[in-house]
Amino acid sequence: MKIYFTNNSTLQNFDNFLSKLDFSDESKLEIFTDHRWINTNPAGLVLAAALASTVGKQNATIDGNLATSGAYLDAMGLYNFVSTDSPFHINKKEPSGRYIPITNIKTEADQTKFLSDIIPLLHLGREESLAIRYALYELVRNVLEHSMSKDGAFVAAQYNKRKNKISIGICDTGIGIKASLNRYHNPANDLSALRLALMPGVSGTTSRPDGTEQNAGAGLFIVKSLARITRSYFVIYSGDSLYKLLKYDKRVQHPRINADPFDDRYSYKDNLPNFNGTLVGVDISLSEGENFADLLETIKRTYSIAIRERKQRQYKRFKFL
Repeated sequence: MKIYFTNNSTLQNFDNFLSKLDFSDESKLEIFTDHRWINTNPAGLVLAAALASTVGKQNATIDGNLATSGAYLDAMGLYNFVSTDSPFHINKKEPSGRYIPITNIKTEADQTKFLSDIIPLLHLGREESLAIRYALYELVRNVLEHSMSKDGAFVAAQYNKRKNKISIGICDTGIGIKASLNRYHNPANDLSALRLALMPGVSGTTSRPDGTEQNAGAGLFIVKSLARITRSYFVIYSGDSLYKLLKYDKRVQHPRINADPFDDRYSYKDNLPNFNGTLVGVDISLSEGENFADLLETIKRTYSIAIRERKQRQYKRFKFL
């Protein structure tokens, strides 16, 4: 397998990054970079770490000819998952206020510790901390409960002080979105599966329109909605398909939260290299002057309305039959 980190592997350009993936030889992983400059998102890094774990550290390497900006790969902990020694002999600073290196989470105990450790490091206000913690909790919980991955979740985060933005990436090498939904929802293809997974109340554990008490089908919908309201990017990649939420027009003062992700401004790809697991990347801007507690309440309110409408449609259909 091969991954190529370019000088623009951000979420905005993530479909281009994914199109260059090569999964043809699953016995090894080779990571290549732009020799002049590396600019990537935590989502790309956790994908690399997850794939490295599937082949084994001894079979994963990073190309030795790196730009000086390649030190970012070291700081984020990618060299811990490969056999290549880091060429960056630097005095590593405490990550406080900047980033959370790649972390492997396999149990609920790992999840609890990770969430308790991450927020103090990012030095965010109370409301911002609430939103970021909630997003991370939902993303990790989805992996632990639905992916069936023996390696758990690989997660990383970065705070960009200049842009006042949090970037989060989470990846697993489990069964993928389509397989997790097949039992109760039977999506036609990978893109249809992504659409379903982002809808409120859709869960791989039941056909009920509101999920179950333990799996309400809310996690991905809430995270995607946080990105939308803060005018940020969100991507999800599984199988051969990518869904990418795009930024709404700046002139829109109060963007609508849509239950159907295809009602948002988005782009997609359905011919990418086939990835058996699931990768999620999200940027959350902290500069939009919003009250994050109010944002979460608005999102939850939209979720409740969408569930009620789905129940009504289902009831009418059963009544007609």
